[in-house]
Amino acid sequence: MPLISSPFRIGHDVYAGGADTLLYYMREQRSGWNPLFKDSVHKYDGNVIDDSGRVVKFAPVSGGWADASDYLQYVTTSATATYMMLAAYRDHPRGFADAFDATGVPGANGVPDVLDEARHGLEWLARMFPSDTEMYNQLADDRDHVYFDLMTNDSSDYGWGKGRERPVYPCTGRPQGLFQFKNRSTGYASTAGKYASAFALGSRLLTRDSAFASVLRHKAVAAYELGRRYPGVCQTAPGRSPYFYEEDNWVDDMELGAAELHALTGQERYLAQAAEYARSEPVTPWMGADTARHYQWFPWHNNGHYSLWLAGSGKPFALPDYYRRGIEAVIGRANNGFRVGIPFIWCSNNLMTSFATQAMLYRRMTGDARFREYEQAAVDWLFGVNPWGVSMVIGYPNGGTWAHDPHSAHASRLGVHTIMGGVLDGPVYRSIYQNLRGIRLAQPDEYAPFNTGFIVYHDDIGDYSTNEPIMDGTASLVYLLSALATR
Repeated sequence: MPLISSPFRIGHDVYAGGADTLLYYMREQRSGWNPLFKDSVHKYDGNVIDDSGRVVKFAPVSGGWADASDYLQYVTTSATATYMMLAAYRDHPRGFADAFDATGVPGANGVPDVLDEARHGLEWLARMFPSDTEMYNQLADDRDHVYFDLMTNDSSDYGWGKGRERPVYPCTGRPQGLFQFKNRSTGYASTAGKYASAFALGSRLLTRDSAFASVLRHKAVAAYELGRRYPGVCQTAPGRSPYFYEEDNWVDDMELGAAELHALTGQERYLAQAAEYARSEPVTPWMGADTARHYQWFPWHNNGHYSLWLAGSGKPFALPDYYRRGIEAVIGRANNGFRVGIPFIWCSNNLMTSFATQAMLYRRMTGDARFREYEQAAVDWLFGVNPWGVSMVIGYPNGGTWAHDPHSAHASRLGVHTIMGGVLDGPVYRSIYQNLRGIRLAQPDEYAPFNTGFIVYHDDIGDYSTNEPIMDGTASLVYLLSALATR
């Protein structure tokens, strides 16, 4: 029996509105006042703790976004998400509409929705960096996973009562973890650089509020200086499980911070420092590898190279060539019919998005289109040209095939439409799926005939490794989709 394709449309505008669709998920993930529930959530955040878990003080840090279907919040991912949305507007302003106000409620307010969402992130980041010497990295930990609640009735108890204060982890430059497991933190710079880049670009773009822009400018400089003073990585802190974001690089974050500070201030010292950082890590280390630890090389592509190139520094520092080397390393592993060469580690859709984004940026910088088919293959994989025929974005494209049983309490209890626009983790190596704790499919595997190889994907609420929407991946795809909509 012949296979018949679903109808599809060809045109220059097929991606129009796509980036705004993803913003639905970002709004749904808001902590503080949440437009989905029309109520404030996590109102008591949070208690700053020391290495022993003792409360040092209360800090008012409610806001930001939940990281995924749990409700942990990391500066690592939130600052990156904020930056990606700001950069999307900087580079592709025609890719966004104004259909919601600053609180996320329907109704135009004269500000593109992507800037409203980015500002929500910036306001939280400002609370998490309350003074020039006090920098926080994380809100809550994996004790959150005990309950599978809606955000409004999160029952997590960190010792101060169910639904009460959550712990705030400061940057210390030392390994952290209150129980059996600890991270391998060595400094501040990976977090400080992310703060600096988001604050600096936010200060440039949010000029209608001069007072807030001034605050962001000051915090950008202060955060960057902390990164200079304390080089090294600031990883997220595990709770009772062994999983945390094992980020092992930081010069890419400081490169981006320095490049954006040069764009903001015009000071040449930032340009020189950004170039030095760029030469230290020309290629993001996962590119060409067959595996990596969880979030080991995050962000998954180096935005600093492009921002430094925008400053006019592409020729002396061979920045496009750095991108080319990474692209070719990934293509060297793309020996399959789908023409994809990323490693299928946890959150593989992040890597697929970053590869496509880096290839697009390289083409924009050079006019060299020789990698165009691999760039498009990564985009196509995300939207259904994969072994399962599934779009990795919930609810997009309209009428497409996408997850209807994601790992999400909101989707399970309120309907999958409530998390429209969320980008899923994506397929993983079978070995990863089989060795993660607590995974059990709730229903027979509808994709069993396609899960016979070395990678697997399940549209099942029980599979948090492949079928959970992720906030940072969604924001990164906002950048790529806005570019596709305005090319």
